[in-house]
Amino acid sequence: MATVATKPMTADEFFEWANRSENRGKRCELERGEIVAMTRPGRRHGHVCANVVRLLSNYCFARKKGYVCSNDTGIIVERGPDTVRGPDVALFDDVQTYEELEITWGDTLPLVTFEVLSPNDTMGHVMVRVGEQLRAGIKLVCVIDPEARNVTVHRPGVEPYVLAEQQEFIVEDILPGFRCRVADFFALPGERKDSNS
Repeated sequence: MATVATKPMTADEFFEWANRSENRGKRCELERGEIVAMTRPGRRHGHVCANVVRLLSNYCFARKKGYVCSNDTGIIVERGPDTVRGPDVALFDDVQTYEELEITWGDTLPLVTFEVLSPNDTMGHVMVRVGEQLRAGIKLVCVIDPEARNVTVHRPGVEPYVLAEQQEFIVEDILPGFRCRVADFFALPGERKDSNS
């Protein structure tokens, strides 16, 4: 019996599918026209993401430019067939007012994305995501490892490098004026920094 090939789903069709009432609780991405289920990360992952959002949002509000999206906001990284990824955190620089924000995924790419590793992530799968985002035109893709407490910085045409917890995160040409300790991505509000604090 012959199988019938199904037509790959487009990014617009995926947005409509993902926002149907029966699909709203599902975590999925679109990978070359096919829906791929994602697992739900744990509390440590969520905390690191929240810290990244806080640090980047404070930066955007201080400079009165840009905005941060979280919760796996869809970005289109490939067309024909379409791939829609949901990075953990993304910093955009394309609009100034809430009314200008698109309801759907939109074609504008963020300047920077952060992917926070989950316990079930494989490095191969993460590197595929990083490569897609860099090829699409994102200028900076950062992969945070909550267990090793480091961040790997990926830029187009540049060898990736790892920043350890005690180092500073600074990428002046893309995020002018932004700086934080890598440790700030993992910190809890009342956590002691050292034995003398």
